[in-house]
Amino acid sequence: MIERAEIVRALLQEASDPDVHRALLQTLLPGVVSVCRQLRFGEGIVEEANETLSVAISLLSELLVDWAGQSRQYAAPDVLSALRGRLRRWLLKEKDARRALTSLDVAERPAPEGSALMTRLESLRGGEHDRLVRLTYARVFEGRSLRELAANDHSAPVSLQSELQIFALRHLL
Repeated sequence: MIERAEIVRALLQEASDPDVHRALLQTLLPGVVSVCRQLRFGEGIVEEANETLSVAISLLSELLVDWAGQSRQYAAPDVLSALRGRLRRWLLKEKDARRALTSLDVAERPAPEGSALMTRLESLRGGEHDRLVRLTYARVFEGRSLRELAANDHSAPVSLQSELQIFALRHLL
């Protein structure tokens, strides 16, 4: 048991080397799965358990980069504990983002057709912002949900919302 701890400690000290980094990452994979299991793979927050596992592996890799060169007596438990904290924070952010998206999916009443906004959108149609013009039209005049628009646009709803807000501020208001 002590020898294993010493091996992980030595690997962490040399983790700035890409091969050692990978070896340490692979060594800690069973612990990563255990951490994900403790957090129930983000059940109720993340749709697919493999997404939680992928994020956990990425977070572990970042941790190993941050901690490379350190000598920790209990390196494996320390790293996995830090991973659990980071993964928990990520899951909480995901939960908040999903809650925000749910409130955005409420169907809104479409705007009336002959408005000043419609005139402005028509003037921008076919230009460099044509995609955003079409998406804004669908959102405002057709009353389509942000989630539906994002799915059709192959983008993340949060990113699309931000993109539409910036477009509206710069070109429509």
